[in-house]
Amino acid sequence: MKPLTLADIKDIAAYERVRNAFRNQIIELKTLRRVGIGDIITLVFENRETILFQVQEMMRAERIVEDAQIQYELDTYNPLLPDAFQLSATLFIEIIDSQELRRRLPTLLGLEEHLWLRAGNTRIQAQFEEGRSTAEKLSTIHYVRFQLNSELVVAFQQGIESITLELDHPNYQFSTVLSEEIRAALALDLEDN
Repeated sequence: MKPLTLADIKDIAAYERVRNAFRNQIIELKTLRRVGIGDIITLVFENRETILFQVQEMMRAERIVEDAQIQYELDTYNPLLPDAFQLSATLFIEIIDSQELRRRLPTLLGLEEHLWLRAGNTRIQAQFEEGRSTAEKLSTIHYVRFQLNSELVVAFQQGIESITLELDHPNYQFSTVLSEEIRAALALDLEDN
């Protein structure tokens, strides 16, 4: 997917004028990109619009106006865009209660070895961004990629086989079949790569 550049970014004043409409558009877009796996894990698949929204919101929140600072944000967020034959997602472990979080999070250590994308007999393991977990600590937010082979690209584009996200962690075993709407939205991302 084509990286964002300074030319894609609105200054803060221009962004404020379109923010409500853009925010509503992104909320609707993310609905077609959000997949729950079990009771506490959600993936939101990223594309240029979702990443543009993140950059614009960061600029707004931090009052970033200098090109060098904006470029820094672009350099931070552009790596979240998928490359050719890839899907990229943000994984959230969503536990609101802090006591429950402290109790449950350690039981999910090693999660990064247990997330898969499957279509038919093809199973691809997620690639987690390094540095977000250790043997003793697990972050509640992860950035993951799925490097697709041609069989999976065809499955997304043609919709012949169901596509499933699977977690096979010893303490968290769930799978979710992607809806037709989500599969179609992600197929468009693959065409954009």
